[in-house]
Amino acid sequence: MASPRSRELGHRLLAVAALGVAGLLVPSAAAHGGSLGASARESVTVPTWLFLTTGGAIVGASFLLASFVTDRRLIDELHGWRATIPFHGRTAVGSIVRAGGVLGMIAIVVIGYVGPQSGLSNLAILLVWVGWWAGYTMSAYLLGETWSTVNPWRTITTWLPSLDRTLPAVGAWPAVVGLLTLIWIEVVSPLADDPTLLSTVVVGYSVVTLAGAVVFGSDQWFDRVDPISTVFTYYGHVAPIATVSTRVGEGTDQQRDSPDRLTVRPPGVGLTRTDLVTDSSDVAFVVALLWSTTYDGLVATPAWKALIAPLVEVGVPAHLLYPTALAAGFGLFLGAYRLAARAARSSSETYLAADRLARRFAPPLIAIAAGYHLAHYLGYFLSLAPVLATVLTSPLSPPAVVPVFSLPGWYGAIPVASVLAGHLLAIWIAHAAAFDLFPGRLQAIRSQYPFTLAMVAYTMTSLWIVTQPTIQPPFL
Repeated sequence: MASPRSRELGHRLLAVAALGVAGLLVPSAAAHGGSLGASARESVTVPTWLFLTTGGAIVGASFLLASFVTDRRLIDELHGWRATIPFHGRTAVGSIVRAGGVLGMIAIVVIGYVGPQSGLSNLAILLVWVGWWAGYTMSAYLLGETWSTVNPWRTITTWLPSLDRTLPAVGAWPAVVGLLTLIWIEVVSPLADDPTLLSTVVVGYSVVTLAGAVVFGSDQWFDRVDPISTVFTYYGHVAPIATVSTRVGEGTDQQRDSPDRLTVRPPGVGLTRTDLVTDSSDVAFVVALLWSTTYDGLVATPAWKALIAPLVEVGVPAHLLYPTALAAGFGLFLGAYRLAARAARSSSETYLAADRLARRFAPPLIAIAAGYHLAHYLGYFLSLAPVLATVLTSPLSPPAVVPVFSLPGWYGAIPVASVLAGHLLAIWIAHAAAFDLFPGRLQAIRSQYPFTLAMVAYTMTSLWIVTQPTIQPPFL
């Protein structure tokens, strides 16, 4: 007769196999190209309702399959696995990287002002959107977080005095407002086409960031206020390599890690930390990160154009509709998540406050945001990487013709797989968090009913967006 552990292992293998087969059944679609008109999405070749229902069903089925794994010791063993890899000269490499970050920022500002004013010919545009926001950001959740070392503003603050004023007790709300503001500026302004404007925005951001770090201290500013640092910190907890982080608590991988080694762990395990999301403002930032990736894709669809066209025709300014939709969507996402937390309190029959459940189950949403970012920007990065490499060799006088990589037809399945992978990882991390939080097995499983329904709804929304044709945000 098979032992309980053998049966548990069998269930796990069956779950993995079932998810793999289900993934192969998902129809293909092309990724969103993002700025600079890199690549266009294509419509799916099956009925939309069937495609979206299939994606939602896969996420729902993954919850049922994950529910077979109820052995707490097994979950702890899976998440507790660690390996180390040597990283000799880590301190020297860090110094070089910090210097490179500062020089890179200076180069972006200078070339933005004096270089060619065409988007595909200006190195500043390509470095920011292709090299940094697309390629480098993907490295944060696919490999490990390094922004706390690369961050040029943090490096510069080490050369400046600090007043070390106490930051007002506003939590992470300044970072929430900052993130939504940056997304709004990216969408409504020609930052991907106007190098001079991009450099001006970088200069303005630098002034605000350095002034804030001088007044309140580097750690306070970059840990709680700076939205870019917060994004990379959260994304770093999805990654399989534990690197330098600005928000590490007691007993974390980073504190056990020696200077000449890196810690390797299963992907997403960093999201199980109980101190990752500490208050309602952190929850709001995670939801804002999730919504911003959705909003960025939504406003580049024909459906968005059809929605706002009647309003624009009657005289409503388009520039007013974009921030209104950004704020309303964020409120809707945050409200839906808090409603799910309250429903989870009821379904699990627990005395734990809904706010505590919201904090505990917010980190899995970061995996969803990472999956959608990958779907949104991987094709964009691959298409324009040859352009970046070509212009990098001659930033002030690039060739008139630059090579753009054409994505193969089979690439269309990658964005869909990325969205589903992020949701499946989120389901598993939430499952593990539930068993860490609740003493009873049924209680832990029931607590996930509302969150799973929310994830299914978000899966279907994300899949719908990545399968829509790409257009430039209309009426701007």
